[in-house]
Amino acid sequence: MKIGLYFGSFNPVHIGHLIIANHVINNTSLEQVWFVVSPQNPFKQSASLLNEYHRLYMINAAIEGEKQLRASSVEFKLPKPSYTVDTLTYLKEKHPEHEFSLIMGSDSFQNLDKWKNYTVITRNYPLYIYKRPGFDVDNNMGATITLLSAPLLEISSTRIRELIAEKKSIKFLVPDVVKEEIEANGYYRPRSEDPTEQETE
Repeated sequence: MKIGLYFGSFNPVHIGHLIIANHVINNTSLEQVWFVVSPQNPFKQSASLLNEYHRLYMINAAIEGEKQLRASSVEFKLPKPSYTVDTLTYLKEKHPEHEFSLIMGSDSFQNLDKWKNYTVITRNYPLYIYKRPGFDVDNNMGATITLLSAPLLEISSTRIRELIAEKKSIKFLVPDVVKEEIEANGYYRPRSEDPTEQETE
């Protein structure tokens, strides 16, 4: 099976992520897209990350019933921080029957030469790149790339977390089931407002 790996913190998953995954399925030969949840991204501060199992649960809730989309916890069992090349090596050994590709934005592609052993990635894995404004795709690394004009929404997980902290609505930015999960559990609220914190005081 031809599988596209969509790596990210998904902190939290939002409509923009889902639109990109759906666009990839509809407009490429890939048969599945896997949301690979990173427990710790080497380029991001881990302090702002919700527990990886909570983030995985919200993706599963958001894509329930979608046979061509799935969430992957593969990096949970690998050494931290998570490096894409190590995850790819593990998946290739564990699933030799699959062909893996990477899905990324043109902003990430511009930084690919800073990734650990990036030449292993560019030599061995096709890249599906969705264009982001202001980030041109200059393929000087010899990678096998497919450019996608995926619909892009000006939504970010960072902004969603800010809205929650400001007690503003995130309706329509995330699936309803994700919104309900965030609100029911007090995710991303200031610690003083976290009900689990209050219970232990």
